[in-house]
Amino acid sequence: MQHKNRREFLGLGAALLASAGLTSSLSAQEHDHSGHGEGSSPKRQLTRVEDPKRVLSPATLITSKEGKNYNPVVTLNGWSLPYEMKEGVKEFRIVAEPVVREFAPGMVVNCWGYNGTSPGPTIEAVEGDLVRFIVTNKLPEHTAVHWHGLTLPNGMDGVGGLTQRAIAPGETYVYEFRLQKSGTFMYHPHADEMVQMALGMMGMFIVHPKNPAQHKVDRDFCFLLASYDVAPGTYTPNPSTMTEFNLWSFNSRVFPGIDSMNVRVGDRVRIRVGNLTMTNHPIHMHGHPFEVTCTDGGWVPKGARWPEVTIDIGVGQVRAFEFIATEEGDWSLHCHKSHHTMGPMGHTVPNMIGVKQDDLTEKISDLMPDYMYMPMGKNGMAEMQDMADMGMALPKNTLPMMSGQGPFGPIEMGGMFTLVKVRKNQPKGDYSDPGWYNHPQGSVARKL
Repeated sequence: MQHKNRREFLGLGAALLASAGLTSSLSAQEHDHSGHGEGSSPKRQLTRVEDPKRVLSPATLITSKEGKNYNPVVTLNGWSLPYEMKEGVKEFRIVAEPVVREFAPGMVVNCWGYNGTSPGPTIEAVEGDLVRFIVTNKLPEHTAVHWHGLTLPNGMDGVGGLTQRAIAPGETYVYEFRLQKSGTFMYHPHADEMVQMALGMMGMFIVHPKNPAQHKVDRDFCFLLASYDVAPGTYTPNPSTMTEFNLWSFNSRVFPGIDSMNVRVGDRVRIRVGNLTMTNHPIHMHGHPFEVTCTDGGWVPKGARWPEVTIDIGVGQVRAFEFIATEEGDWSLHCHKSHHTMGPMGHTVPNMIGVKQDDLTEKISDLMPDYMYMPMGKNGMAEMQDMADMGMALPKNTLPMMSGQGPFGPIEMGGMFTLVKVRKNQPKGDYSDPGWYNHPQGSVARKL
């Protein structure tokens, strides 16, 4: 009976799946890629509830017992890891474990991560700090933690088999070193990377300058770029995928489930982006030119900077860019590879542009009188939005290829896309979402 249903689905539903941009491979729904059980929903929930309203004023300085202060970063759909002071050492506790991540309402994914989330919480400390990381492994296999871009003793570099023994399941290891320079860095495994990073084990590591006036900004955001292959109707990424990913994310969230970056006119804004996918990403911002001010190698001297509106971030790279928010509005920020601003899509989908399909419904109805089919893809993939608006079913736990509603209709984006919301009237100390921009009369493009 299973084979008969599958044949019916392939024979009669292929055109619908193709125009919806779904992968043509159904085998992933019938077996487990990595031991989590594709056919069942995730068995554990996030250990920390994400609060999108949790915001910090730029005037809020975090002060340690050592008297150092800094303006904390805002992690999109994330949070910063707390620490304890132990005899002059900042001590952080990290747990490597399986987690469940909501990519957007309607889709959750079995991931691996840290402290209940994927990516893990952002680590924030100050140049010159002595830091200690107590890492407990609750994964089903060994792991290790590499501190990407940081200058530290070789034995603390976190490469399993080379600089340390791997951390076996159930074991706890300690890393301790002094932070020698400020900047934007990452942390991730150097153990079974193909699986562990494909399942979302990564996090940002921010080292603030010792002098809080140095490299000062009003708003400081960060997020990681990650890619996943989650077959429609399943829950667990395929770690064997090398190029054919179908979910491209900011901090393991996809539009419209991504936080916006809310700023005030006149703010100096920094956006820090790390890339742990398997390809480069040209990140483009609308409305404002910016300058690249920091990489994972360090701060860029002012004389070496130049204006851009797009910065290509290579694999394993970090780029931080800054701009002055001068123009009010809701401005797009996205990867400029067009497939990366889409939801789950297939790579063996037939090209239906210009193909006459009008008589397909009649022919199928002769075989199945109760069957309803809407021909799609002839004039472009925007027709896919009509399917979503009509509530036509997708496989369980699967997002549409294009989703999200704006003030003027559908925003035909998904994946690596979010908004920078610039407002004059944003109240002091309040950076909550201001809603959609209210354009001045006569300032919106109109039909003749």
